[in-house]
Amino acid sequence: MSQSAADPRHLRTPPKRQLRLSWADERIRAIVWQVLIVGAVVGIVWWLVRNTQHNLEVRRIATGFGFLQREAGLPIGEHLIEYTPASTYLRALTVGVLNTLKVAVIGIVLATVLGTVIGIARLSKNWLLAKVSAVYVEVIRDVPLLLQLLFWYTILQGLPAPRQALNPVAGVFLSNRGLRLPFLDWEAGHSWALLAFVAGCFATWFYARTMRRRRMQDGQPRPIWPAALGFLIGLPVVAWWLGGAPTGVEWPALRGFNFQGGMTISPEYFALLIGLTTYTAGFIAEIVRAGILAVSQGQWEAAQALGLRPGTVLRQVVLPQALRVIVPPMTSQYLNLTKNSSLAVAIGYQDIVSIANTTLNQTGQAIEGIAIIMLVYLTISLSISLFMNWYNSRIALVER
Repeated sequence: MSQSAADPRHLRTPPKRQLRLSWADERIRAIVWQVLIVGAVVGIVWWLVRNTQHNLEVRRIATGFGFLQREAGLPIGEHLIEYTPASTYLRALTVGVLNTLKVAVIGIVLATVLGTVIGIARLSKNWLLAKVSAVYVEVIRDVPLLLQLLFWYTILQGLPAPRQALNPVAGVFLSNRGLRLPFLDWEAGHSWALLAFVAGCFATWFYARTMRRRRMQDGQPRPIWPAALGFLIGLPVVAWWLGGAPTGVEWPALRGFNFQGGMTISPEYFALLIGLTTYTAGFIAEIVRAGILAVSQGQWEAAQALGLRPGTVLRQVVLPQALRVIVPPMTSQYLNLTKNSSLAVAIGYQDIVSIANTTLNQTGQAIEGIAIIMLVYLTISLSISLFMNWYNSRIALVER
């Protein structure tokens, strides 16, 4: 009996039920409800669009995105690309998007590093370190972000004037005008070296992946660091030398009432970056702490039984397993940091929200301006989510 039941020839798929045009058939009910819901959504959207068009026509308000090609006349203090008030609104909004990305990308990196360190410190056996980390987390998370941004901006505005600027290191000046740092006199050779470094990162990743695959096949360890040094250091140096080997450094110098030369980090950007980093790091610290605690104690004991040092156990055994718990909620914090950057308007940093608000006030294109802001944040958020979901799938446990 058991043999005949296990024989695949005796296994039959159940017959499919025929679709009956009756309300008693749950499939018919499901189709009807879906059609009604989709129809209701389409009707509401159509009504909103028609109502908006009618109101705009009555008030004689122009619509469309033709204003993007008009001269902006909008001064922007910080811009990563060339910009003047004579540029178009499209270029001004592009500058705003780049300023938002500059805050979001650097803030995510710094918040991840700081939050990971604080999360590990909360689990430290050192009583003082653990308590200080706990106080940091509780205070930072309980104070509204806007108040923290205003706090940091007030401190930076209270710094001395450029003539009495703080000079902690040679060539570095901190004043109420921002932070001045030495910077390379950028030439074509630097651009080629930067491209070579990016290519070296990809080459190092591909080489390490190939060596790990071969090690899984024959069990022979192969060192990666010689090739990594060649790709990450040797290749950029060669590109830098072929590009003319430029070595000029632009040093900041006090001229008149302000510094000239070098790289400037404005007080607005500095305050926004510090506020977003410290605030988000408090939440990331708790995520990291929870992820480490989610790894069973047996993993620690097994690794220590092999003679591994505590730091090695944390890096090589615990954290790789904790990432499966850390990555999903970490994605939400990255999205929160990006969206919280819109508070930059409160301290005068010109991001996409600030520039778009000025644009819609000057042109009267309120709907288009709000739509641009929504599209920018939607695109950035979806990009972060896609990347983190891809990374999460790479580190997920695979059933065998």
